[in-house]
Amino acid sequence: MFVIPAIDILGGKCVRLWQGDFEQPTTYSDDPAAMTMDFERAGAQRVHVVDLDAARSSGDNRAVIEALIGASSMTVQVAGGIRSSEQIDAWLAVGATAVVMGTAAVREPELLADCAHKHAGQVLAALDIRNGRPAVAGWLETETIDIHDLIARWDALPLAGLILTATDRDGTMAGPDLETLARVRSLSRLPIQYSGGISSLDDLRAAREADATAVILGRSLYEGKVLLEDALAL
Repeated sequence: MFVIPAIDILGGKCVRLWQGDFEQPTTYSDDPAAMTMDFERAGAQRVHVVDLDAARSSGDNRAVIEALIGASSMTVQVAGGIRSSEQIDAWLAVGATAVVMGTAAVREPELLADCAHKHAGQVLAALDIRNGRPAVAGWLETETIDIHDLIARWDALPLAGLILTATDRDGTMAGPDLETLARVRSLSRLPIQYSGGISSLDDLRAAREADATAVILGRSLYEGKVLLEDALAL
């Protein structure tokens, strides 16, 4: 199982939100690129970077993320506000290894299919779950489509995988949502990256036992609940 540290960027700073609430950010660094280098020195092979401003259409942190990509030898997957084929082309052109489509993956199935076929193995679909439904638009809205139907649609595509986030656990360190992870695992053939609630090495082991391909870590790293070196050694 891969362990992937997360860098969420809001206003150029590295932050974490509580359950995706933009009104409750905690700032951990003014220099996301330096944070990336810390993760690289600890042995991480990939980093998950989210542009929170782009996710809610309130601006973007493109220059910051481009600098981060250029400064690191790790592979970088970029998320947040990616809703067009042109955006994917642009991120891959500056060195991103993969891009994550969230709102567009849920609301625009034809666009997702076109992007997945154009960039086979480089597009991830984000399944952000709130109250049993897909959350979109920076988790500010939810859709009515059934998760079973959504995953069936995605499974037919040459995606790099899906990222499952339990939004009610995100940033809380309250433990992973193993029930939802097991449900999604039973529905999908795709590699699954899990995110939300991880606070210990035991949580990581539990996610691994539930057959997560990777786990994305955020607040637990920043607050020292989990040491990245220890997580990578599991």
